[in-house]
Amino acid sequence: MIRAALAVLMLLTGPVAAQGVAEPEGYRGEPYRAPVPKTLAGAVVVDAGAAHDLWQGGEVAFVDVLPRPPKPANLPAGTLWRDKPRLSIPGAIWLPNTGYERIAPETETYLREGLAEVTGGDPNHPVLFFCLADCWMSWNAAKRALEMGYSEVYWFPEGTDGWDFEDHPLEKIEARAGEPGT
Repeated sequence: MIRAALAVLMLLTGPVAAQGVAEPEGYRGEPYRAPVPKTLAGAVVVDAGAAHDLWQGGEVAFVDVLPRPPKPANLPAGTLWRDKPRLSIPGAIWLPNTGYERIAPETETYLREGLAEVTGGDPNHPVLFFCLADCWMSWNAAKRALEMGYSEVYWFPEGTDGWDFEDHPLEKIEARAGEPGT
């Protein structure tokens, strides 16, 4: 009887405990594609419906932080390399590689300048960060924006996966000019 009760209790609480991802104190490192927390202290977490409402309102700057795939180091000489096109939320700015756990000073400057561009230099201007579903890049970048003094930060953890699932429009975008290493 007790064994059966424990089995039922484990069935009821086991998955919930396994799904609960705690916010780290600092930034999250590898693996970046993994379950994310339901919260980000200081930010407002939004789902696809709320993100779409914000997008339609036109008052929130949307910031895509999907990393740019690196050029393979072992390509034979003379091989042409073409970046994979990025389909993103229309009107978003793409600031690739700004969501890693550790970023170089040049990358932090690139992030700061990109945020200043889309917010008119106003740290009170609302800004929403996204990437893909279960991707820590947007969580890290949103946390950085909070630490940089941005006061109205939204985090959209479903990213373009959740956006596309709801049949909201996507468009091809290019990374903001000045990206370090390009």
